[in-house]
Amino acid sequence: MTIPQRIACLSTEAVDTLYRLGAQDHIAGISGYTVYPPEARAQKPKISGFSSMKIEKILAVRPDLVIGFSDLQKPLLDECAAAGLATLCFDQRDLAGIHAMVLSLGALVRREAQAEQLVAALQQAQARIAAAAAALPWQPRVFFEEWDEPLICGIGWVSEIIQLAGGVDVFAERAKAGFARQRIVTHAEVLAQAPQLILGSWCGKRFAPDRVLARPGFAALNARLIEIKSADILSPGPTAIERGAAQLLAAIQTTVGVPSA
Repeated sequence: MTIPQRIACLSTEAVDTLYRLGAQDHIAGISGYTVYPPEARAQKPKISGFSSMKIEKILAVRPDLVIGFSDLQKPLLDECAAAGLATLCFDQRDLAGIHAMVLSLGALVRREAQAEQLVAALQQAQARIAAAAAALPWQPRVFFEEWDEPLICGIGWVSEIIQLAGGVDVFAERAKAGFARQRIVTHAEVLAQAPQLILGSWCGKRFAPDRVLARPGFAALNARLIEIKSADILSPGPTAIERGAAQLLAAIQTTVGVPSA
């Protein structure tokens, strides 16, 4: 198979991974939501949002492949395909899926050895998180709030990270749903679960604890409220494991009274 030389990355984790593999020269354009690595924003043209784009911007960077993620970006990839562009859609929803995505991108750009090394490093990071979690005196109930209006609980890999870090995801079953609308929860459902830790990661905007506490009944939970930046945990790539999981562990350690490393 021909190695793609000009990849348009509509998903931020693809950008992060290709840089980590030393394959950044293959990237022709990136999502405007890209945060990691920081140099990507300076080095690569921004060609799309997450769920929106203008085909003219995509075509302008002359891609030989367009990469996207999930059902939310499938319409964008369909538009690219209609314009004659090759496309690739990933749909990783758990940690094993993140590893598989890394290996697939490595094979795509002939960086198999680098991809295997990256996966090994991610697995080691997960093992360190799990070891620290095993030392916790108790497991707090955790509500991960991905969005506030409507209230949306965490997605699959986030739920898995909560459990890896020694927490109990109060909506673990809901996290398995394929669509965001299937992860909508009510205030009453959250209150019924009595979370001891509420993690806010409002995708694309700053978490506002005061607004959470203003909801009827939420202040009485006496839950600890902590923000994890969406760029650190809501993109299903290496950063979610290396940065997001570490922050989540620290939040759980703080909640149970164990000093974080």
